[in-house]
Amino acid sequence: MIVTLIVLCEVGFWVLLAAGLALRYVARKPRLGAAVLLCEPLLEVVLLVVTAIDLKNGAAPDWKHGLAAVYIGFTVGLGHSTITWADARVAHRFAGGPPPVKPPKYGMARAAHEWRTAARWVLAAVTALALLETAVLYVGGDGDTGSLRMWQRTMLWVIGINLVIAGSYTLFPKRGPKDRVGAGG
Repeated sequence: MIVTLIVLCEVGFWVLLAAGLALRYVARKPRLGAAVLLCEPLLEVVLLVVTAIDLKNGAAPDWKHGLAAVYIGFTVGLGHSTITWADARVAHRFAGGPPPVKPPKYGMARAAHEWRTAARWVLAAVTALALLETAVLYVGGDGDTGSLRMWQRTMLWVIGINLVIAGSYTLFPKRGPKDRVGAGG
């Protein structure tokens, strides 16, 4: 049941996103579109409540409960930037908005972009870690929380990988074409 709800939440996310943006830019009803987009967090609240009820009713915590926490964490950390990304593209395509801003390709500007991206992923992972730890405490010492702990280790890997990627752009910034010409000449 939890996995089905996670899939429904993901589908619901994209349906609400498409509906909100269509209302905003195609139907020219920006307030109604914004209202639909503001319904997105309700999906995660429903998932959180159903997961808590499932655990409260005696379900053994397993990978599905961990996946629910991770999904909610990733929605918290990456949901807004996904909506902003889609909004910029739909505004450009259907409402004559400016072209979406592309991330910088070179130097410290690229490193700063990578740190902002890493911060979103770290927020997602930390949120998931907090929800997972709350689930471990909620289940208590009598339950088998190994699968929840496995998800916590995975979230630590997500944090580490993102920090390594952002750090590599800082320590080894990609040089632009002008930098390469000056260095060889």
